[in-house]
Amino acid sequence: MTEAYLCTGRRSAIGRFGGVLAQTRPDDLLAHVIRATLADVPTLNPAAIDDVIMGCANQAGEDNRNVARMAALLAGLPESVTGVTLNRLCGSGLDAIAMGARAIKAGEAEIILAGGVESMTRAPMVMPKADSAFSRKAEIFDTTIGWRFVNRAMKAGFGIDSMPETAENVAADFGVSRADQDAFAHRSQSRAAAAQASGRFAREITPISLPQRRGEPIVFDTDEHPRATSLDRLASLSTPFRENGTVTAGNASGVNDGAAALIIASQAAVERFDLKPMARILGTAVAGVAPRIMGIGPAPASEKLLDRLGLSMSDIDLIELNEAFAAQGLAVMRRLGLADDATHVNPNGGAIALGHPLGMSGARLAMTAAHEMQLKGHRRALCTMCIGVGQGIAMILEKV
Repeated sequence: MTEAYLCTGRRSAIGRFGGVLAQTRPDDLLAHVIRATLADVPTLNPAAIDDVIMGCANQAGEDNRNVARMAALLAGLPESVTGVTLNRLCGSGLDAIAMGARAIKAGEAEIILAGGVESMTRAPMVMPKADSAFSRKAEIFDTTIGWRFVNRAMKAGFGIDSMPETAENVAADFGVSRADQDAFAHRSQSRAAAAQASGRFAREITPISLPQRRGEPIVFDTDEHPRATSLDRLASLSTPFRENGTVTAGNASGVNDGAAALIIASQAAVERFDLKPMARILGTAVAGVAPRIMGIGPAPASEKLLDRLGLSMSDIDLIELNEAFAAQGLAVMRRLGLADDATHVNPNGGAIALGHPLGMSGARLAMTAAHEMQLKGHRRALCTMCIGVGQGIAMILEKV
């Protein structure tokens, strides 16, 4: 079977909700990182790209009409290069890479451009059509995150807990205390601050010049979401999602904007275009769990993949675990036999500090893991995420 290699990639810095990227359309943002990714490999003929596969969780606004195809055209790729946008909610960006790797391993493609995009700031409000003539009933839904146009049978059978409510459920079901969640969040912020100070993310981020109404353009090249905090400050925050709860704005990921793109290639394409593989994609697995505890999803997905590949957690040197919430991150780590403060889990911080642009985050995990493997000489890395409506996804990368 043909191997699939993760080669070069670029991402935007991650913007806060209503922050620096608020005026940037998601299709333009994704087009920018596609151009930057291809600029890193001048030996690659863009016409040789078999498909552009991008994850996006919203697709109700400017990211409608297949944002992967639109961004490819906006980036200047030939019209002959196709594009598809997939939606596995938070796991979309990682699944886009997996989909590309499967096409290459099956012999149906040689080069795939994969990644993801999300502009949660620019997610629109939506309205359903009237259910009868001259109806005076009107509803409006915010598409930034969570449920809308709910199926009554879905609600009755599985519940429609909001994402923070699912984190409260995980905390209660798996015994994750408020103090442990705040400590986890503080470690994420501290590690991200150290990574930023060292210039670690410069390997990943492509600067974006953003015109201003007045004055010179702003060059956005640093993740905007990290914030200095303390355990005392985190402990003082309210728990708005449940009375006497444990989930706060401080121990949860952000609502963010960002985009990422990576080149996935076969061995033949690597040789033909003189590409520099960062890692081999060993495999991917997904698993389903009860929607009310969606945050535990990475655990069974990781276990499923490890079993399939004949590996164990002791064979994994690095883990990039998407920090949707500290509660679910800790529950997953404990189930996988990892210490709460394991230094090989999110060594540069995670989504609590860096942010979580839904469709982009999985691609960022793989990109960050591949660079860390190269820097530290790690042999294998696990990238894993929880997914709304009760799923988890996991991918394992191996040193080339």
